[in-house]
Amino acid sequence: MLLSLTNVSKIFNGEVLLKNISLNVEENSRIGIIGANGCGKTTLFKIICGQMLPDKETECDGIIVKAAKTSIGFLEQNCSLDSDSAVFDEMKNAFSDIELIRARMRELEKAMEQGGNELEITREYDNLLARFEARDGWNIDVKIKTVLNGMGFGEEVWQRKVNSFSGGEKTRLAIAKLLLEEPNLLMLDEPTNHLDFRTVMWLENYLSSYKGALLIISHDRYFLDKTVNCICEIEDGTLRSYKGNYSQFTELKAQYIAQRMKEYEEQQKEIAKLEDYVARNLVRASTTKMAQSRRTALEKIERIEKPKVYAKPLKLRFEQKCVPPFDVLDVRNVEIAVGKRSEKKVLVPSVSFELKRGERLGIVGENGTGKSTFLKILQNMLPYEGKIRWADNVKLSYFEQESAQLDFEKTAFEEIHSRMPAMSDFEVRSLLGSVLITGEEVFKKVGNLSGGERVKLSFAVMQCEKGNVMIFDEPTNHLDIAAKESLEKAISAFEGTVIVVSHDRYLLKSVCTSILALTGEKSEFFSCGFEEYAEITQKREEEKQLLLEERKREEAAIKAKEKGASVYRSKQQRALDAQRRNRINTLEREMEKLQLQQDELEAEIASEEVFSDYKLMQEKCAELENIKQSYNDMFDEWAMLCEEN
Repeated sequence: MLLSLTNVSKIFNGEVLLKNISLNVEENSRIGIIGANGCGKTTLFKIICGQMLPDKETECDGIIVKAAKTSIGFLEQNCSLDSDSAVFDEMKNAFSDIELIRARMRELEKAMEQGGNELEITREYDNLLARFEARDGWNIDVKIKTVLNGMGFGEEVWQRKVNSFSGGEKTRLAIAKLLLEEPNLLMLDEPTNHLDFRTVMWLENYLSSYKGALLIISHDRYFLDKTVNCICEIEDGTLRSYKGNYSQFTELKAQYIAQRMKEYEEQQKEIAKLEDYVARNLVRASTTKMAQSRRTALEKIERIEKPKVYAKPLKLRFEQKCVPPFDVLDVRNVEIAVGKRSEKKVLVPSVSFELKRGERLGIVGENGTGKSTFLKILQNMLPYEGKIRWADNVKLSYFEQESAQLDFEKTAFEEIHSRMPAMSDFEVRSLLGSVLITGEEVFKKVGNLSGGERVKLSFAVMQCEKGNVMIFDEPTNHLDIAAKESLEKAISAFEGTVIVVSHDRYLLKSVCTSILALTGEKSEFFSCGFEEYAEITQKREEEKQLLLEERKREEAAIKAKEKGASVYRSKQQRALDAQRRNRINTLEREMEKLQLQQDELEAEIASEEVFSDYKLMQEKCAELENIKQSYNDMFDEWAMLCEEN
């Protein structure tokens, strides 16, 4: 076990934020922490890291136990690096302990050359070398390059100063450095906030093979599905755990609420029955004793609380005023470009697709590929080249990113009333109430509303418009999970046509029937849902790698032919080829086993128990060297056979 929390509580301004929270984190834990904004998720992380102290009522409260081997890496929300160092040098700081070992090894090498105490120097050098290799010290640069490329930092920026990057880029660099430090308990608070589509997918794959434990706070449900196998939800200050990823959690929680409600209702019936019996029989002499007995039983009942719904859902219902023809949209060879005609920059040369009534199109792509620009082109808000034909009777309703379609000088009430003057004050307030804008908030200026409140106000506007084609540009950016789920249900129930640009892959998975992928080189239309699209793109990437390997083999064959290799293959040659292929397969299996043994042994050597015991360290190091030598011998044979093949 790496970490244990027992009865952890926290009070702010007299209000209980966290109440008797207990949690165990094992070495292989993959835990997602979820809950409404402000429920105490980040506070819990800060308590675990020692940045805050829990509140205690007794000595048994607020107990936090960390194993001696536990190393914690904590990425706070919006945390970023601020350094004068170059990017690559800053990443090297993650290996400062290994660099110290390397420096000491160099000192010892010089001492050996000068003829110092050879036995003592050799003993220290061997010890340091074992620790250096256990931490894979020879591959530091390879690790740094892999992580930087994965996090979207190409070689061209590795020598740039860290403080020359934007805030979001600095946050990505902070994530990269934390991954390179490899703590055995990695804690991430909203790690996907500043990541684009490709980088998030890379991070998911990287974390899926991460050797330590993970604690992740995230509103990205798709990310949670891919990275965790346990969900801990904080509601009303308490924490409840559910086995499985986020999708499994939604099912388990629904079952839990249903079961608790059933138990509550059954108990209420039993209580009512007992109370009725006591009320009717207590005053009768013949039944007084039985009534008193029932009353005693009633008092001893441990009452079940009625299950609460803490996150009040949005009540969204999108309706279309009129039904358009079946063929809603035809796009042919439309160019996505920005800038004036004389200075325009082409983002995507040509986009073509058709959209039918009732279809829901998701538009995906990395930042800067022109997704938002394309939505405006579709609505004739920007000049374009190509052909766009909307069917007759189409009425568009548009959700613009950052709610730019709203008048920031009007109040929320005025924003609705100015668009729908026939609505009564009661109807306007009811509509705003359905999107959780209530009380005095309805008279706040739009510019003074929070980002999430402006998004909800935009949804209220769209409900008024009753368009038969709804266009959304990143609608979930400021929403909590409950609000996102309400939006997904409303879009799924909408009978009209939907076009949505989003980085929220769970939304795309839930609502989209087709996908338009934009890259800097081309666009491609997929007549399938998001998950099938993701599988197709992953398969293509795998095929691309196989093709590269095939090309390498072909090049090797051509070289062999140029050296005079015979084209004719006799029966004996074919038999030899079969034996060679079988030997290659055997070697690959054996090398895989050796690699696993090497990983386990290196982990043992890195432990304090081993490297503090010189004799045991020597034994482990000798065993490690034998495994490495066997692996190298097999690899040499494998490489030779592959080249012959």
